[in-house]
Amino acid sequence: MKNKIRIGEYILNYRKERRLTQTEFGELLGVSTQAVSKWERELSYPDIFLLSDISNLIGVSIDEMMGNDIRFFAHKISAYEEK
Repeated sequence: MKNKIRIGEYILNYRKERRLTQTEFGELLGVSTQAVSKWERELSYPDIFLLSDISNLIGVSIDEMMGNDIRFFAHKISAYEEK
């Protein structure tokens, strides 16, 4: 099961809810406007070292941003352990 990485979607929604420009959001993380634009359009993804900062800033877990359904994985682990 392949999950859709949703970082760009979360960044865009957070930024628009708070009426921040891409420049302002980028300044909060120390990245360029172009980087934020690419993330939102899913042309690229943030550096792994920024994931924690982004997660804390927008209030969404890294797992959720990465499209991971923790319940799905917990169920898979339980099923494996039962074997």
